Amino acid sequence: MSFDNPTLRIGEKAPGFCAPALLKGEFIDIECSSFRDKYVVIIFYPADFSFVCPTELIAFSDRLADFTKIGCQIVGISCDSQYSHLAWYNTPKKEGGLGQSVQYPLLADRNGRIARQYGVYLEKEGSAYRGQFILDRENKLRHMSINDMSVGRSVDETLRLVTAFQFADENGVVCPAGWTAGKDTMKAEPEMAKEYFKRHA
Repeated sequence: MSFDNPTLRIGEKAPGFCAPALLKGEFIDIECSSFRDKYVVIIFYPADFSFVCPTELIAFSDRLADFTKIGCQIVGISCDSQYSHLAWYNTPKKEGGLGQSVQYPLLADRNGRIARQYGVYLEKEGSAYRGQFILDRENKLRHMSINDMSVGRSVDETLRLVTAFQFADENGVVCPAGWTAGKDTMKAEPEMAKEYFKRHA
């Protein structure tokens, strides 16, 4: 299956969801609406007890304070059950588990409904691609990407994207290639953009 959902469009409302989840060793129910007024990074991953997945989830958790500081919620989703999430959460890191380190919710999408809504469901395998989606405070989709199973995602790049979207929204500017906080931006207007190009020619 390809990464394809004809109803999923950048700038439009992202699909809502409600699902059981694991958060810090406890079972809870999560609704997308509970993240209102926050940016949200949704991380679909293939499976618990797999190989690249724990490195990704732990890496995002290690930087959770950086996301929280800018009002951004991280949500992990796989097609495993919440009971599988719990077993994996309690498995030591040295055995390929999460070692009770992941401090954001892991949703259980057992029937693949959420993965299908976001166009990342693998019907034959019953799992999800490494899909990543960034939603803004109005629940609009601002970014979507997918990785092959063999390559993990970059936490630094994800944090950079959220920071850039927020800065652009708050300041009415656009962010050039490789932009990071503190660097020059420009106005999306021909004459005003020339000032940026002159400075960086």
